[in-house]
Amino acid sequence: MSAGKRLLQIVELGGYPNFVPLFRSLGYEVEVVTSGRKAISFLKAHRPAAVVAEFNYIPDFRDRTGWLESVLATLQAMPDTQMVVFYQPTEQEQFASLCQRFSHFTALPQPIDSAALEAALSLGSAE
Repeated sequence: MSAGKRLLQIVELGGYPNFVPLFRSLGYEVEVVTSGRKAISFLKAHRPAAVVAEFNYIPDFRDRTGWLESVLATLQAMPDTQMVVFYQPTEQEQFASLCQRFSHFTALPQPIDSAALEAALSLGSAE
């Protein structure tokens, strides 16, 4: 199965602009899911060229900061998949904990700079 230029966007909370038109302008076919669980199911069946997700700290998780850790763990088996993570600067401490465990992604603080997002995704699509 060819991943082509497929991009998975995981939108749990939102609160930022709709970047689907930007993704499409970069040549990506976009799939949007609304939970980490749906994202993991999608990743079991597909190997997207890129994944864009938001860091959503969930203090109720016993051994993780949230669903994003499970998604990142799944993506470790897909080293060619580019990952971009949006995070809230107010959650910097919790986000730093995630960054200690996983480092294979581009982190963008909210509010998202669309030029920085485009640059991050263009790096991976220049192959």
